[in-house]
Amino acid sequence: MLMMNKKLLFSLLFCCVTTGLLLANKSEFTKAEHYFNHGEYSELKHFSDSIRRANPTNEDASKIDSLCEIASRIQLDFSLSEPKTEAQIRTKIGNFTLNDKKLWEENNWLECKIIDGQKRYFNRAVSNLKLRLNQYNDSANHRPAPIDSLTAFRLRHTAHAIAQTTQPGSLSSPVHYTLTYTVSVKPDVVPAGETLRCWLPFPKENRTRQSNVLLLEASKKDYKIAPDSCGHRSIYMEKKAVANKPTEFRIKVSYTGSAQYFDLNKTRIAPYKKKSELYKKYTEQQGKHILFTAHIKSLADKIVGKEKRPEKIVQKLYEWIDGHIIWSGALEYSTMDNIPEYVLEHRRGDCGMQTLLFMTMARYKGIPVKWQSGWMLHPNEVNLHDWCEVYYEGVGWVPLDMSFGLQPSHNHSVRYFYMSGMDAYRLIVNDEISAPFNPGKKFMRSEPVDFQRGEVEWNGGNLYFDKWDYHMDVDYQ
Repeated sequence: MLMMNKKLLFSLLFCCVTTGLLLANKSEFTKAEHYFNHGEYSELKHFSDSIRRANPTNEDASKIDSLCEIASRIQLDFSLSEPKTEAQIRTKIGNFTLNDKKLWEENNWLECKIIDGQKRYFNRAVSNLKLRLNQYNDSANHRPAPIDSLTAFRLRHTAHAIAQTTQPGSLSSPVHYTLTYTVSVKPDVVPAGETLRCWLPFPKENRTRQSNVLLLEASKKDYKIAPDSCGHRSIYMEKKAVANKPTEFRIKVSYTGSAQYFDLNKTRIAPYKKKSELYKKYTEQQGKHILFTAHIKSLADKIVGKEKRPEKIVQKLYEWIDGHIIWSGALEYSTMDNIPEYVLEHRRGDCGMQTLLFMTMARYKGIPVKWQSGWMLHPNEVNLHDWCEVYYEGVGWVPLDMSFGLQPSHNHSVRYFYMSGMDAYRLIVNDEISAPFNPGKKFMRSEPVDFQRGEVEWNGGNLYFDKWDYHMDVDYQ
């Protein structure tokens, strides 16, 4: 009887201790989340350090470290003080009142956060505010948006591409490129002698609009090019850091890019084969950004109404986003929980954010859509860019650029070109979001959704974008 009581007592004590530890661990992460959600980033860092010192193998420690990393990225995005922001507004926009500023903040036109008790503003908050005010004033005064040099170039190029199209989806207007891409890690961000691992973007092959891909040069002979089947295509290299010197990774590639246009009014679209693997894969929810939330469902249902034809569903969604969501400079995607929800709340977003919103609503309405991204290479307008492709049964994959939107033209085909066509000025690197790398990364990515600038790490962890620079040189032939 005494032995049984001892065993029972031991069991109860063990259960109490175990439960206490689990609750302690839970409360540790809950406390870290509280600091993070309330912008108390200094407290979060101190708390993370104390957890790491007390128990380096604590499973929650790595999750708390990830919160700290995201907090540091948010601080880089929201680096402007209130006085500096107000000075920028006066310089870029003009005089304003405190009531103006309060209204802009309440409407999310001037983006800010409270971090460690101080109001901090997004680095691009003022330029985004200017875009919003210009758009509001143009709309209020019934003025068309001014045609800038990129818009004028696209109008000419897309009209030419349409004129050259002999049948839906045929290629036209080819451009031959030689690209030199460089990633330069800043001096002394890692100790001398440590090995830096770098993934640079590399062109996709076997894509209709991108052909003749050749690697002409690489700064390291022992590189590894990821298979074309990888969602993010990269070329991987390693190099040891040297004291007081930047560490450079460089490639030179050539390829041919072509324009493509589908006149969906002249194309027979068959009913979807809804049991096919393709249909199921590209109409499903994905990760934390392509989610059929109540907001997404109600809005998509309202926009589409009773329409059943795939091309008309796409048109309704495309027109709504083009008319209601303005382009703006974006926060880093790694700091955002659900990008389409952010876009709907703020009524703005960059190319990738608008594309993810379109993809989410289209998939919810039963339209297969997949991601595509890389760079836009229009003369004097070389930049990162995202778009997508829509699958129509009996036709195949049709390109769509959401952020380029409806063009200012009275010609219907030119106006709607980017709803079922693509210009020749693209570098295709990705056709998936949040895909694994080959070889794989060991640490948290700088960009967990897309892959355009590159990724760098060493044995001590990931190197975020503030630790290195990137540059693209384009030679047109």
